[in-house]
Amino acid sequence: QAQLEESGGGLVQAGRSLKLSCEARSIDRGIRSMGWYRQAPGQAPGKQRELVALILGDGTIDYADFAQGRFSISGDIARNAVWLQMNSLKPEDTAVYYCAAARHDYVRTYGMDYWGIGTLVTVSS
Repeated sequence: QAQLEESGGGLVQAGRSLKLSCEARSIDRGIRSMGWYRQAPGQAPGKQRELVALILGDGTIDYADFAQGRFSISGDIARNAVWLQMNSLKPEDTAVYYCAAARHDYVRTYGMDYWGIGTLVTVSS
C-alpha cells in the first residue's frame, strides 16, 4: 500500500520557521510530481485542500500566492522525497499540511494520486 509520510509539523510563534519533510514509501510506479497542500482547521467538510507548492517532473516549481517569497519547496523525485521550508510564518498559516504525489505532471488538471495523512502546523500570534 502506498504511503506518504510527513514530518516536521508543530507549534511555532509567528515570524519563525518550520521545515516539513515527506517521503513516499511502497510506491511501485514512478512518481513524477510532488507537492504540499493545506487545510485550515474547522473548514467545512468537502472544501478542497488549498495548494501550497508543487514540484513537477519537468522541473517546474509553482507556488500559491500566499507562499510566494516565504515558502520554498525542494524535492528529490528519484528518492520520492519533498520538503517545504516555511519562513516568516503567520497565524493564518495554521493548517494541516498534506504531502501529495502523482505519476504525471498534470496535477492541476487531474489531481494527485497519493496523499499523506497530514501534519499539523500551528502558528501562534
